[in-house]
Amino acid sequence: MKKQLLALVATLAVGASALAADIKLVVNADQPGPVIHRNIYGQFAEHLGTGIYEGMWVGPESKIPNVRGWRKDVVAALKELKVPLVRWPGGCFADEYHWREGIGPRNKRPVKVNSNWGGVPENNAVGTHEFFDLVEQLGAEAYVNGNLGTGSSQEMAEWLEYMTSTGKSTLAELRRKNGRDKPFRVHYFAVGNEAWGCGGNMRPEYYADQYRQVATFLRTPEDNRPIFIASGGNGMQTEWTEALSKGVHSVNAISHHAYTLPTGQWEKKGSAVGFPESEWVSTLGNVQQIEEMIKVNKAVLDKNDPSKKIGFYFDEWGSWYDPDPGSNPGFLVQRNTLRDALLAALHFNVFHAHADRVHMTNVAQMVNVLQAMILTSKDKLVLTPTYHAFAMYTPFQDATSVPAKIENNPVYKVDKFAMPTLSATAARGKDGKLYIGLVNSNANQPAELTLQVGANAPKSVKGKLLTAGAMDAQNELGKPAQVVPVAYEAQAADGKLTLKLPAKSVVVVAVEG
Repeated sequence: MKKQLLALVATLAVGASALAADIKLVVNADQPGPVIHRNIYGQFAEHLGTGIYEGMWVGPESKIPNVRGWRKDVVAALKELKVPLVRWPGGCFADEYHWREGIGPRNKRPVKVNSNWGGVPENNAVGTHEFFDLVEQLGAEAYVNGNLGTGSSQEMAEWLEYMTSTGKSTLAELRRKNGRDKPFRVHYFAVGNEAWGCGGNMRPEYYADQYRQVATFLRTPEDNRPIFIASGGNGMQTEWTEALSKGVHSVNAISHHAYTLPTGQWEKKGSAVGFPESEWVSTLGNVQQIEEMIKVNKAVLDKNDPSKKIGFYFDEWGSWYDPDPGSNPGFLVQRNTLRDALLAALHFNVFHAHADRVHMTNVAQMVNVLQAMILTSKDKLVLTPTYHAFAMYTPFQDATSVPAKIENNPVYKVDKFAMPTLSATAARGKDGKLYIGLVNSNANQPAELTLQVGANAPKSVKGKLLTAGAMDAQNELGKPAQVVPVAYEAQAADGKLTLKLPAKSVVVVAVEG
């Protein structure tokens, strides 16, 4: 069977190569599909390494310009991305976080050990009030992850009361004493994180019972009731979705996690830089597995929840490489390269294709950790290639998806790894324009394709192109940026619009006429 599959891939590659000149992207703009929820572009900030402390939070007394402790430069850069949502405080950290330790005067908050990430002191300087100050500065929604692992239903219920109560209860008055009269707006609340692993090593059925019990006591005012998220599975697992979508009536959404490792091995994941082309394609090609994870879990949801009341949230995703040499392994510091920009865009295209269920995703993580948007060092910052991919795709937030199909898509194969060369998505933006996102994953070969919208060729397209000379090109502090978007446009000629995509590139364009 394996030999037959390899032979088929080889045959496809030859055949597709011969048809390369005839590659066509057909967009059916008159067939609107699901809305691409803006929270598909959600972010994740965990108490991990310098992801929050130093990276974003420097404290009000810092000489680094800040607003109530949050770095002005980082917040400004994130606002440019139109960050729609931030998940906090974890991650694995969430199931050891006790919210009462993060309120009140910061100089009186307890200092604990962050046993999950690096064994470093956690001084609880960033707590509930500081987090909501951040999301309000960003104009983003708040996704709070409750502590099931070392917490309780009482602790989560009281945290929600503290955040949302409008009355004169002791907890509401405590919030006011700590400087916040108006309740915080909690848009999403999760009961635990990775219950299958760091959140308690539970079985799906046991967690489902835990969720039922906890959710019974999670009460808020009706106009401030969050969407409640159950901790689901990871990888190709479907048993968590099965258990949680069948008879657990308080589940509004189920989370799912999957990371991309070049080697597929946790013991030695692969380097962020200096990697061979085989690890380029194994990394990018893994998005096919991500799509399969979504498909098999959607099949379970369609069976148990045909009215589509339950969302499927990919609330942790991204690249995970061997830690940067010389860094604390528990800080998950890694370089961010052109490969990560393409990986992000490929994820976006898949998430758009399943927007009927995938209403939220959260890249891991926002600053200085894993596939970060921003890297900082003291008072300096650099925008990563991933940042630029997110920026280019902002027109797709709350856009209406439309079918986009690539005909005669070549196969890109290196060693034992193979994937489609091109990936595409299309949507009608809130501004009325038709937007198209394209990825050419081939590290060496440019591609050309004709664009057809319905039965016609558009007159022109205009947008941005992201590429670089090397597979591991990166933007480094104190050096000229190697990976930045540039203007891109194409004009129709003789009734035909041809898009030329450089090797290893991302293109996002609006159709002009």
